[in-house]
Amino acid sequence: MSTPTKTKSTLSYFTWSFIVTAVGLALGAALGWQTTGTIGGMATVFFICTVLAVLEISLSFDNAIVNANKLKEMTPEWQHRFLTWGIVIAVFGMRIVFPLAIVAIAAQIGPWEALVLAAREPAEYARIMNDAHLPIAAFGGTFLMMVGLNYFFNHEKDVHWISGLERMMARSATIKGIEIAFVLALILVFSSFLPEAEASTFVHSAIYGLLTFLAVEVVGGLLDASQKTMSAAAKGGLGAFIYLEVLDASFSFDGVIGAFALTQNLFVIAIGLGIGAMYVRSMTIMLVEKGTLAEYRYLEHGAFYAILILSVIMYVQTLYHIPEVITGLGGATLIGISLWSSIRYNRKEQAEEHASEKMHAQKEQQVQA
Repeated sequence: MSTPTKTKSTLSYFTWSFIVTAVGLALGAALGWQTTGTIGGMATVFFICTVLAVLEISLSFDNAIVNANKLKEMTPEWQHRFLTWGIVIAVFGMRIVFPLAIVAIAAQIGPWEALVLAAREPAEYARIMNDAHLPIAAFGGTFLMMVGLNYFFNHEKDVHWISGLERMMARSATIKGIEIAFVLALILVFSSFLPEAEASTFVHSAIYGLLTFLAVEVVGGLLDASQKTMSAAAKGGLGAFIYLEVLDASFSFDGVIGAFALTQNLFVIAIGLGIGAMYVRSMTIMLVEKGTLAEYRYLEHGAFYAILILSVIMYVQTLYHIPEVITGLGGATLIGISLWSSIRYNRKEQAEEHASEKMHAQKEQQVQA
């Protein structure tokens, strides 16, 4: 990634996102014309692609903040690798290969047969995806919950937004495994409201999500520790890269499944969510280069609260349907409030600093007089 440039305008970070948007929407319109042969059908697909892109951006804004938080600790080489290879994995892996893999496993067919099924029988394809929603929600919700709790249950954390709650969590972090115990208790609570067969699936999937988080943490730590013996150019990246890829996958679960509420066409979903993923990448770069996280001290807190809310929503969705618009607006609202709180804090600090300087100047004048 290039050296930080203070004079770089905000819009310039989104150049490639705008290009991908134009190309993607054009492809969506062409796909709509090809499948329906009508202007109305073309406009409908165009609109769905636009809505999916906005949905993905709203659901993944907290993802961009978390990515930026991790990226600022990585070497420029590994930053570049994540922002190039990572976006390929995010767009093609999670938005195309992942839904195909779910259908292939659930229907016990090959990947090519799953692709043919998506193209020729979208309704059946969507049915299989919806049937797989419970284990996906349990797995992804557990992983994201651990990500959020791991941020707050940290005894070294000294900046607090919701002071009382966060101080209590930071102090409780000295109790080993408290966040794991909390998640396990929550898994048991939610599983008790499900029928026996579904409860078993929920618990197993949630445990796999917990083990995946712990495995990624262990492997990431070992890889990054082993890189201390390597050259400077090779340090500080592989473990964080794997962590971010698994995190992005967990963020994508809800968006991919939710997209089927708008359309059953895999290719329309890939276009819409792919456009959204590009904006997440652009926002990540901007946050890292402009130092936005350091400038707005509570923005990161808002993102991790949004992650916790999303994880709980994914759990609740195993019992009740929650519109994806509510999910997106919930996260965006939390981040907006944290940004507003950060701006208020900065203004207060500036006012106090100005008052202090003014008082100091008055004292100097009195001494001189």
